[in-house]
Amino acid sequence: MGTVDKGLQPFRGAPMVSHVVERMAPQVRSLLINANQNQATYAVLGWPVWPDAMPDFAGPLAGLQTGLMHCASPYLVTAPCDSPFLPADLVERLTRGLLDAGADLAVAVTGDKKTRQIHPVFCLVSVSVLPHLTEFLQKGGRKVDAWFASLKVAEVHFSDEAAFQNINTLEELKKLDTH
Repeated sequence: MGTVDKGLQPFRGAPMVSHVVERMAPQVRSLLINANQNQATYAVLGWPVWPDAMPDFAGPLAGLQTGLMHCASPYLVTAPCDSPFLPADLVERLTRGLLDAGADLAVAVTGDKKTRQIHPVFCLVSVSVLPHLTEFLQKGGRKVDAWFASLKVAEVHFSDEAAFQNINTLEELKKLDTH
């Protein structure tokens, strides 16, 4: 979407992030929002807003690190601000997958063998991995899949691919806003 803040784009009568918060809030005890701009606007939603602890916008893992640094529970679940259709049972299913596998992290996966897609920003992660993630970032690591490969990961299959649809362009936003 260029330089616009995706989470604050109007979608079905509210900023896109509001839809994510509305779907996520019933699934968790508390929320925090990671935003590197427009923090005061995000704060209007009533949840703490934290910018990346790392400088220079180091990518999604920097946001995950920030979330882990401020997480008050043993696990952190993540979802992006541009995916307003996330599953109502996301946290429950990721938790079950993580615990059943004795994993460090559970990640949402859709599709079959041919169309398999991992959705790395929809994950549940143990806060115990924070030192490992911080070290990875400090050594210059930025690729989510490379960091995931260093952990015990449980893949949790979801059949509804549309639930993980992210809205990346103004055209997609306009198209989905009218449905």
